[in-house]
Amino acid sequence: MTGSAYVFDLFADGFAENPYPHYAELRETAPAHEHPLGFWLLSRYDDVARLQRDSHSVDEQHLSRLPSWKSDSGTLGKENRMMRGLALLDRDPPDHTRLRRLVSQAFTRRAVEALEPRIIELVDEALDRISEAGAADVVAELAFPLPFTVISELLGIPRVEHDRLRDLTGTLALGLEPLASPDLQSRTRGASRELEAMVADLVDWKRGRRDDDLLAALLAAEHDGDVLSRDELVAQVAFLYVAGHETTVNLIAGGILALLRHPEQYALLRAEPALAVNAVEELVRYDTPVQLMRRITREPVSVRGSVIPAGSWVVACLAAANRDPEFWGADADELRLDRDNAHRNVSFGAGVHHCVGAALARLEARIAFERFTQRFAAPELQGVRWNGRINVRGPASLPIAVP
Repeated sequence: MTGSAYVFDLFADGFAENPYPHYAELRETAPAHEHPLGFWLLSRYDDVARLQRDSHSVDEQHLSRLPSWKSDSGTLGKENRMMRGLALLDRDPPDHTRLRRLVSQAFTRRAVEALEPRIIELVDEALDRISEAGAADVVAELAFPLPFTVISELLGIPRVEHDRLRDLTGTLALGLEPLASPDLQSRTRGASRELEAMVADLVDWKRGRRDDDLLAALLAAEHDGDVLSRDELVAQVAFLYVAGHETTVNLIAGGILALLRHPEQYALLRAEPALAVNAVEELVRYDTPVQLMRRITREPVSVRGSVIPAGSWVVACLAAANRDPEFWGADADELRLDRDNAHRNVSFGAGVHHCVGAALARLEARIAFERFTQRFAAPELQGVRWNGRINVRGPASLPIAVP
């Protein structure tokens, strides 16, 4: 197949279950691929890593032309974006720099590390339930409730709100899918507005209280007289709530699935629990929880013989880059928990948009992988059902049996 005739198909049969052969073809056939729907795809490690580091935009106002699949963005503008484009994910410097500085004051590594005893408690409770039952769905018992509970408690979200918030964040995660239909875009806008309203009520309730949680800290965050406006605060809290668990669910569930499918690596981690830190990096490389990232070029970019014009929508295929043999070597498709450069994965981003919650995700995953493998000698994988997503991809159900 020639490069000129090739069109990458995100919706090919079997893609959601196993996209990696499709990404391999993309890397080899058209590593800088101009899709007929009006966007570019990058899939080689070096190109994706450079795009992450460079100062390109995340704001649609810099587009020179709207991709045809963005059906109603041109008329709705920021109203078509999650949290109306006010969250960190959608802001460029200097606004992004200012917001991140304020948010980071309440999201420090020290604050995250202080959560370790609570995370251990939650993991052990889940493993107790699985052990007692003798069989369980890892997603339902561990991978979802762990990060959901942690981010809820971290932010200080009352438990009475949890069920509806869970529904809303699930809809918003669907809104991150490529080529979202007009109906899904409409549902996403509705979910975003409802989530914003719930968070706004929570912010008003929190003011004046002396709670020790992230939301209270964000209310108090200030730098040289600068504070978050009410709309900015609502957007950051809502964004952190969505990002704080949806992606980590995929990391934990996908990581346990990969370990169960590679019993020699499972045995290695069980024998060497100190390997868990590096295991997180390798597992997030091997099966990337968020597979795609977008940027809008500020100037022309030369990539492997092609020139991407300024103002272009560029999709970086993180999952493809994380298995690029040009960077990782001939064993790029293999799982090796002791891979010495696993930490160079592109899963958490780089540059100004490096994931603000990366330390929390790593901590939750490390404890889950380490204690799961120590607790169960030889769990039996009884199947997997994928969530059907292209971008925020992971198992929706992962039934196992334990001796």
